[in-house]
Amino acid sequence: MKKSLFKVDKEMVKILRGELKRQQDNLVLIPSENYVSRAVLEAQGCIMTNKYAEGYPGRRLYNGCRYVDEAESLAIERAKKLFGGDYVNVQPHSGTQANEIACYALLEPKDTILGMPIDQGGHLTHGLKYNFSGRYYRAHFYGVDKESELIDYDEVLKIAKRCRPKLIISGASAYPRIINFKKFKEIADEVGAYLLADIAHIAGLVVAGLHPNPVPYCDLVTSTTHKTLRGPRGAFIIGKKRYANLIDKAVCPGLQGGPFMHVIAAKAVAFKEAMTPDFKRYQKQIVKNAKILAEAFQEEGFRLVSGGTDNHLMLLDLRNKGITGKEAADILEESGIIVNKNVIPYDERSATITSGIRPGTPAVTTRGMKVKEMKIIAKLISKVLNNPANKSVRKSVKREVRELCQRFPIYENL
Repeated sequence: MKKSLFKVDKEMVKILRGELKRQQDNLVLIPSENYVSRAVLEAQGCIMTNKYAEGYPGRRLYNGCRYVDEAESLAIERAKKLFGGDYVNVQPHSGTQANEIACYALLEPKDTILGMPIDQGGHLTHGLKYNFSGRYYRAHFYGVDKESELIDYDEVLKIAKRCRPKLIISGASAYPRIINFKKFKEIADEVGAYLLADIAHIAGLVVAGLHPNPVPYCDLVTSTTHKTLRGPRGAFIIGKKRYANLIDKAVCPGLQGGPFMHVIAAKAVAFKEAMTPDFKRYQKQIVKNAKILAEAFQEEGFRLVSGGTDNHLMLLDLRNKGITGKEAADILEESGIIVNKNVIPYDERSATITSGIRPGTPAVTTRGMKVKEMKIIAKLISKVLNNPANKSVRKSVKREVRELCQRFPIYENL
């Protein structure tokens, strides 16, 4: 019990050291990834990993919950303060589970839902047929206009009037523009639907006032804690108080048992960090970096879906480069640059191949990179993707990436 990881499992130590080096030496541009603070890391590895705590503060199924009750209550109160909600549940393990919980609480099997499909910028939990949301509910979809590549709210209303959904899901995982939650609320009211906002990607921007807050307009709001919010891998649900009992029962005993109390402790720490002026400055830099990166890509001859970005991510259409998203992501990884392949609206390629990639700026901004570095990054990516068969280009770019990353370490003395 007293032995350290180094003495217990040297093979795992080697793996973890390798992952630390990979994160340090590569540019992470996946918009759903970030680097947590040392404080969040410490909290997530805390003693509360030992404690079972099914139920909720003051009403657990287990004894010995005094301190985990305090930790969970602290996380709840901080989340309420950040987002302005009447009610918060911090137990969901992931964004997918948070959305599943919301649907489980509000819907019956075969009820109709209306969401954005994954190939238009939505998430798999917004109705994908292979996901619970498409399997257990009748999923209908709205997308983006073919010309502007923006959500057409008049078209959303027309679709909603046709399919009469019980739940409308707003929010996205690959939409680079502001989402008008007020418009969605008007549409939901007109057809008598519940409104759910999935803000997993933009939660940090919402906290900083850089994106409209959906909480005043929505019945429920779901989010992860690990993207722009820069917390541990997990999720939470914000809602109106009248749904508290429904959500609590949907979480436990509905879809989860014991909560991960060590992760909830880390969520509480991340929420406290999000209350600081430094966090708001960080979010502003994310958006500024994204705009500069998008402009730099355009200068390098890349086409951006919707012509740019209002948030932390952008979609690059690679069709004019003669390369698929999968090929691009693979050769960029060889060059020390980590992105994810992504379908673009009306993509003719499959989700396993894709015509685009989805760069974002949360992680590189956490490292301290700013406008100057964004311009360098765009040029490095351009160099690789304009010479996809040239291995020597990839080698030279990888050296440049490592040198850049060394100037912006992710952790000191970890």
